Amino acid sequence: MNSVRAFTVIALAACAGSGACTVERAQAPAAAGSGAVAFDAAAWKPPAEADIPADSLGAAIRRGLALVRFTPESLPKYVRSNMRCVSCHENDGTKVTAAPLIGSHARFPKYLSRSGTVVTLADRVNFCMTRSLAGRALPVDSREMDDILAYLAFISRDVPVGRHLSAVDGLLPMKDTLVGDTLRGHALFTNTCAVCHQADGSGHSPIPALWGAGSFTIAASMARQERAASFIFHNMPQTAPGSLTEQNAFDLAAYINSHPRPDAPLKENDWPHGGAPRDVPYATRGHAAFNPPARLITRAPGTER
Repeated sequence: MNSVRAFTVIALAACAGSGACTVERAQAPAAAGSGAVAFDAAAWKPPAEADIPADSLGAAIRRGLALVRFTPESLPKYVRSNMRCVSCHENDGTKVTAAPLIGSHARFPKYLSRSGTVVTLADRVNFCMTRSLAGRALPVDSREMDDILAYLAFISRDVPVGRHLSAVDGLLPMKDTLVGDTLRGHALFTNTCAVCHQADGSGHSPIPALWGAGSFTIAASMARQERAASFIFHNMPQTAPGSLTEQNAFDLAAYINSHPRPDAPLKENDWPHGGAPRDVPYATRGHAAFNPPARLITRAPGTER
């Protein structure tokens, strides 16, 4: 018995003998996929800050945006570096060449080969908290985590669940065959980067530290030469983005990542099934450290992975 006929029989039985019951015609179930909303990835754009609603949800979104922009100031118990989310995720996470966050809400849960597990978006946020920001994990049931997730959902608005936006797949890939030279990188850094990041790489708020205790850990994506080169090539210097060659970017990445930076406890457990990218700067299963930094800085008490 098909679903329309079954509905009709049941309805008639319920009204039998009453004489007052009118049975409406049941609608046949829609064909698979016929009710899907069309999504044009090429035409989609993330909503602007001005589009945040003026209600309770909007208040959470605005708090999440503030956390993304002013992370160490807003979360001093959790972030002790001078890094903030927008240090890497520029333009509040919407810049496609700078590790964009748009669409992320539609892509999780997902499997990450680095952890060898399926992770939620909250887990992924905490990877950034502990690795890129050299801080502590946020409690997943905290208001702060809820606010960050509310903001990520907002800038992913209308992206279908499970849809992968190819144009916003993290940092854009670079030619990993290029070899960075630290001597050339030093000269480039002195002439191009030190004016903002300081000669000792320590930066100053809101300019992030590129090495030292206030910078990202060895287990952050930016500690990989190719990932750092991509960010540099596509976004730096901010006064003249696109003015560096790919070789310049690799040279700068090699120089920056040769310096001491915070350690990441248990990093050796990454990629538990093997397959670590060739430029990961620490040893994992079946992988030897690629150009590790001069030394690792012990994390401050209370910080954790």
